[in-house]
Amino acid sequence: MLLSPKYRAFLRFRGAAVEVLEGTTYAGKTTVGILKYMLMVAESPERDHVIAGLDLGTLEKNIITKDYGIKHVFGSLVDYRPQGGAGITMPHIVYHTPGGDKIIYVLGYDNKARWKKALGGQYGCVYVDEANVADMDFLREVSIRNDYWMMTLNPDDPALPVYSEYINHCRPLPQYAADAPKELLNQLDQPPKEGWVHWYFTFDHNAAMTTKKRDQLLAGVPKGSKIWKNKILGLRGRATGLVFDLQPRNIISAAWLHKQIEDGEIKIRQYTCGVDTSYSQRSDDTFAFVFQALTECGKIIQLACRVYNNKLLTKPLSPSDIPPLLVDFLEGCRKDWGLARTVYIDNADAGTILECQKYRRQNGGLYTFAPAWKKTQLLDRINLQAGWMAHGNYLILDSCGPMIEELNAYSWKEDKNEPEDRNDHTINASQYGWLPYKHQIGGK
Repeated sequence: MLLSPKYRAFLRFRGAAVEVLEGTTYAGKTTVGILKYMLMVAESPERDHVIAGLDLGTLEKNIITKDYGIKHVFGSLVDYRPQGGAGITMPHIVYHTPGGDKIIYVLGYDNKARWKKALGGQYGCVYVDEANVADMDFLREVSIRNDYWMMTLNPDDPALPVYSEYINHCRPLPQYAADAPKELLNQLDQPPKEGWVHWYFTFDHNAAMTTKKRDQLLAGVPKGSKIWKNKILGLRGRATGLVFDLQPRNIISAAWLHKQIEDGEIKIRQYTCGVDTSYSQRSDDTFAFVFQALTECGKIIQLACRVYNNKLLTKPLSPSDIPPLLVDFLEGCRKDWGLARTVYIDNADAGTILECQKYRRQNGGLYTFAPAWKKTQLLDRINLQAGWMAHGNYLILDSCGPMIEELNAYSWKEDKNEPEDRNDHTINASQYGWLPYKHQIGGK
């Protein structure tokens, strides 16, 4: 088996309680991941372990019987019993190790009755294939029943609970932090947990991939499609039904933009800010502040965003809490970029608008707070924004992580021709900010 230096380091590394392997297709995650898993099983003092995937057939094809799978690599050291045997009724692998025989249960998380029956005890090592599509009840159950847990996955919809509950608590080792796209690193935003390690692999780390196979792979996926984004670029985002098609060319750095402004290549016409609110303590909905610039050449540039979620706050925010937070955000943006005098707040939230206007009367200041102009219907706003994106007139700084996440997740309803009411708060805030100036945006 050919192994790249990074995979060799991965195999040697010890000290993790959880290891997540995320990245592009054909990166070798499953092949090398299962090899390390088997080594960890051999080192474990426990007898019972688990390998889980979508279903038994998928596990056999992708892990057990394939080239460089368990049977190929470990040969006579393993005995696969798909029908059970020797007093064990469930599919399992008997693994002969120097520390004695180990039992590895083979579970499909599609069969709830079966895995519930199996997960009654404690296990040494657990391997979950394609964790992004796994049953969340299964993951929650198995997460408390192991000493060591490995998960593999291709990037998927960042709104999936597997990310917020598990994946985003992991962190890369310092020497490999630069391997993952900055956008994905920004999404590892939950509190880090000790011993939870994130590994990011691409087909560049797959030493067995030939140039011919790589070229064939790249040629077979439409460039710019969501499959290209998930499978080839290794970025998270829903693969189907997305409202917007955010491309790498739409994402820029602050350093590049400052240089363009200094050189006179980009001239700012004005700055504007939009605010969307949600006070729910039970949902993932957020308060969103978005600061943006309109240029003389007809571009709209998203410069900064800030979000709050009441569900995650010890002391939930109320309308009276918003004005000082918003002014602090605006002042930071003024120092970095310039002044946005008028701030447009969702006109459905009269309470927040009144609190902001009261704050101005009591404290003075530079900013005027106004209700958003929402006469332009949502579908028309989407149509405008999608067109600007396609023609390169919509840009966003790579530091606007929450907004990039939403643009890569905001989707159409499956049963109606309208977008879902989720993953849209920074998008809405941005629209409130540019709606009064929409005729100034577009190619010239």
